[in-house]
Amino acid sequence: MTMKNNRKARKLANQPIKITAKKDLQEIQKRNQQESALYPENGKRVKITVHHGTCGIASGVEKMQDFVHKQIEKRKLEHVHLAYSGCIGFCALEPMITVESHNQGPATYYHLDEEKVEQIFNIHIQQNQVVKELEPITDDSPLSNFYKFQKLRVLRNLGKIDPFQIEDYIGRDGYFALAKAAGFTDREQIIGIINDSQLRGRGGAGFPTGKKWAFCSKAESFDGKKYIVCNGDEGDPGAFMDRNILESDPHAILEGMIIAGLAIGAFKGYVYVRAEYPLAVKTLDAAIKQAREYGLLGKNIMGSGFDFEIEIYEGAGAFVCGEETALLKSIEGERGMPRPKPPFPADKGLYGSPTCINNVETFANVPQIILNGPEWFNSLGTSSSKGTKIFALAGAVKNVGLVEVPMGISLRDVVYKIGGGIVDGKPFKAVQIGGPSGG
Repeated sequence: MTMKNNRKARKLANQPIKITAKKDLQEIQKRNQQESALYPENGKRVKITVHHGTCGIASGVEKMQDFVHKQIEKRKLEHVHLAYSGCIGFCALEPMITVESHNQGPATYYHLDEEKVEQIFNIHIQQNQVVKELEPITDDSPLSNFYKFQKLRVLRNLGKIDPFQIEDYIGRDGYFALAKAAGFTDREQIIGIINDSQLRGRGGAGFPTGKKWAFCSKAESFDGKKYIVCNGDEGDPGAFMDRNILESDPHAILEGMIIAGLAIGAFKGYVYVRAEYPLAVKTLDAAIKQAREYGLLGKNIMGSGFDFEIEIYEGAGAFVCGEETALLKSIEGERGMPRPKPPFPADKGLYGSPTCINNVETFANVPQIILNGPEWFNSLGTSSSKGTKIFALAGAVKNVGLVEVPMGISLRDVVYKIGGGIVDGKPFKAVQIGGPSGG
């Protein structure tokens, strides 16, 4: 069975429930957890997760995925549950799969080829023993340091969910924050929580998110319309933070945008993604359709009387469109050119209406802040910069990949504890923070 058919079968088994209250989410969550359990009522199971993402596809994971399918069918392994996820961040080791069984912790095998996959089936799948010769990533392996020194909040779902299955996202508390926000009697409560969290924009400028939302909420609109825009235009060479989140956890961005729309009184949102990210566009498009099917986009969301829609806008790749006013011009169908400020987009933005623009990582933080509270969020970080930050670790470092670390971590720890040091043991010479356009 191909991945497409496997996902289709799951969809037929999980017909959409129109979500109007928290209890509907709880029902889907329970169903999802039963489906993915390694201790189902009918016996023990083994779960193989194939990790997809642009990096994995470029390294040949689709070929490995087909070979895994053939091995399951050839060996008639009915107890093996095949799952899919996005990239898990350790891009240097693609292609990768993770194997979990009823009495073994997860083991992630990397740099795969057909010979290695056969070994995994012969020993791990059929004898329930980790293939130590392949040195997989386990809780006590040296490569696990890549994850041990990270604090995964925005990236918490990487490797854990299939981005094309909304049920997987709900299974890990997805859209519960929206249910909570929709139950507030005053939308100012949402802005208050974001304000108290001290979340700053993750796009580079670091402007307080709650303050921006408050400005936009109070702004007068000449036509009664307000907009939410997610800036997914990631133009710096070597940067792949936004792309990874869009490909691996799209519903986190959608949920954050819907909550923002509820907070400021917007009726529509746009996700601006560069066309060079075809997998991100495909994943987002599927997520938007599923959210609509489940009643999480459209009319009267969660019985709150709030109507909201989201549309994808594909940018043509102009670097300047990462600047917010140029991005808005692009969505309007004009040449992407920055304009002087003020007026700021919060007062006069898309089509002349108040517009709240945040980047991908900022929106992905919002659901967890609403769900867990501002104190939880600002328990990490520094006095002026709370929470975590995602970095694309690239260049002459051993462990190339995507990392999420607390604000305030030292550069030395990022390079040596997480990055594993310099390739071939060479001396550290210099680092460029923020890509070619960084300081």
